[in-house]
Amino acid sequence: MPGNGAVTRSTLRQQIADALRDEVLAGRLQPGRAFTVKEIADQYGVSATPVREALVDLSAQGILEADQHRGFRVPEYSPADYRGMIEARSLVTDGMFQALTTHPAFTAPEDPRTAAALAAVRRRGEEAQRAAAAGDLSVLIGYDLRFWRELSGLFGNPYLADFLHRLRVQSWVCAVQHLRRLPDVRHHLWAGHTELVDALARRDAEAARAIVAAANAHSLALVERLAEQP
Repeated sequence: MPGNGAVTRSTLRQQIADALRDEVLAGRLQPGRAFTVKEIADQYGVSATPVREALVDLSAQGILEADQHRGFRVPEYSPADYRGMIEARSLVTDGMFQALTTHPAFTAPEDPRTAAALAAVRRRGEEAQRAAAAGDLSVLIGYDLRFWRELSGLFGNPYLADFLHRLRVQSWVCAVQHLRRLPDVRHHLWAGHTELVDALARRDAEAARAIVAAANAHSLALVERLAEQP
């Protein structure tokens, strides 16, 4: 039954990767925390192979980084790193919004498929906004990542969507290290998701850029301020 074994290993690989990603984004695995494949394998009671594969996957996503002495560790991102991530994200989203003038998904807004796709993205944004208002950072991160994943998917370029997703995951890995220090994150979190979708539905690229630029400036200022605190 080699096929079943392959499926099991693949499933374990994904489950371990998902669990460790959630631990990092929840702030339970602190920056600089190092561990070996054996430690994680022992923790989950599985063999080393799916663990090693999961850790390599997370390293490729920027959630972990290889450490030649301990195996893998949680990266320690600085505000300067965060600024670089935001600049890279902006270059990607600016290109996406520019495509508003030519991409079929937006040049034919009367298409019911386009309307349905935008409505689905908007629902993700509404969930993200509710999580932000409640101060539930873990839920917000999940919905925010889904929001941007689905939104970027509308532009029909999977390479662009994958790159933006990786940048946003890294951005959250960096930001959460600082946000978790706040006793209450309500009123500190950006929640303009539906406003952005509405601007895109109007094919208003300039308004979309302005919304994202304001969100980026807010997030960067917050991270830099928190990083300066003892």
